[in-house]
Amino acid sequence: MLDAENLCSPPSHLWLCSGCPSLGWSQGGLRAPDASLVFPKGLMKAIPLSCPCPGKEEAPAAENPSRVPQGRAGERSSLLYSAGQFFFEYLVVVSLRRMADGRYEPKITYQFPKRENLLKGQKEEEERLLQAIPLFCFPDGNNWAPVTEFTSETFSFVLTNVDGSRKIGYCRRLLPSGRGVRLPEVFCIISCLGCFGLFSKILDEVEKRRQISMAVIYPFMQGLRESPFPAPGKTVTIKSFIPESGTELIELTRPVDAHLEHVEFQALLQQLSPQLILHIFASAVLERRLIFLAQELSVLSQCIHAVAALLYPFTWAHTYIPVVPECLLDTVCCPTPFMVGIQMRHLERVLDQPMEEALIIDLCEGKILRAVGDEEEILPIKLQNEMLTSLNRHNNNNNVHTPEQVNSLVSEAFVHFFVRTVGHYASHIKWSKSGSGSFQERAFCKAIASRTNRKFVKKFVRTNMFSLFIEEAEKSRIPQEGNGPLSPLGVGELWLGERDAPCTQRDAARGGGCSGQ
Repeated sequence: MLDAENLCSPPSHLWLCSGCPSLGWSQGGLRAPDASLVFPKGLMKAIPLSCPCPGKEEAPAAENPSRVPQGRAGERSSLLYSAGQFFFEYLVVVSLRRMADGRYEPKITYQFPKRENLLKGQKEEEERLLQAIPLFCFPDGNNWAPVTEFTSETFSFVLTNVDGSRKIGYCRRLLPSGRGVRLPEVFCIISCLGCFGLFSKILDEVEKRRQISMAVIYPFMQGLRESPFPAPGKTVTIKSFIPESGTELIELTRPVDAHLEHVEFQALLQQLSPQLILHIFASAVLERRLIFLAQELSVLSQCIHAVAALLYPFTWAHTYIPVVPECLLDTVCCPTPFMVGIQMRHLERVLDQPMEEALIIDLCEGKILRAVGDEEEILPIKLQNEMLTSLNRHNNNNNVHTPEQVNSLVSEAFVHFFVRTVGHYASHIKWSKSGSGSFQERAFCKAIASRTNRKFVKKFVRTNMFSLFIEEAEKSRIPQEGNGPLSPLGVGELWLGERDAPCTQRDAARGGGCSGQ
């Protein structure tokens, strides 16, 4: 088994390919296929979706290139789960333990449930998982001292296993009740289900019970574990007894729109101006390196999840670590794309690193510290202005909209951007008699009448996120209802036709194409 020191110092032989370090530890948002550090014995690893080796040039694309993006088909929806599953796999408590040299090291001090009679492979997988969790519950290193006051914070991470399966860690870091100075601890719920708001409410209940007694947490979590995960828009009720309060009924409701249940766009709008959000979106669409800086883990976690969600129905297909542990800060030296969050106290160390095509965002001050310089020119100006108008309108009305309404309105603006630029993709998939599809990239680009839109699309089609999207579309000829806009699982459900024209989602969903300009 690896110890914490080994985790923080991966030997050079662990790289996936010569001269190209695979970056590590899948941590972060709901719809982001992650790349990971490859530790010995496959410790929570994933094959990176893009890992170009320095010095190796990519072959130019042909009319119908053999699209083999470096990822697994089906990864796009691996965190969108149906109702009826268990809410969670584990609840663990991670506490800080003082070491002989005076440093504090995070250790798991409580685990529910304790799993017994596991097969050898299952036992090894559990050990790897439990060994990884403390590193992400206390990513800010060993700079801790006992305190009398501490503001609770909520954040999340994702760990990806060698088989591509993902487990999300929902964390609440808090100060236990008591007198005198104390060290914070983290309650971490490990689940395969992505629903940040719902699990935040569960952690509220856990924290409330922690202030009474650890013993009160167990029956609540047992009742939760025995309850089925609700369908989108549905509610499950948990009965829980609290001493001196009696039996409580706790209602847990999933959002109607499942793809937004791990997102809070309000957090992003509170930290950044709409103009800066568009610059970040433009950089993300072209799969550049993005570094977010903030003091609070919750701000980093929420904002990076939100940026990744702006790409819907596409997914970020590279390294994705909303809160980078201190011992993995060298991530920012990677030559491949990444989206990472780093605490502000590491600013100087980050700025000293050699980086190309990187966007560094200060979430505390709401400004960009380093940019490529062309961020305003990436997106078509007309569509960019439309999104800016929409974001400004939602930002000004932020106080009158619920978080769910903000999520829906913001997401709709960015989905509409993709509808206007690439929504006609389905009409350029050529189907063989055997049922397999072949995307006609040249015809697809030529069908765009707007020169500025076409210029953007020619760059976008070279990204991994577009290649993965089209790869699934080529396998999904039969439309399936309810899969959302542009979904490869519902090819033909949304399209623009042969013209680059305004189109509403409703019109496109009817299959009638779009009206002219």
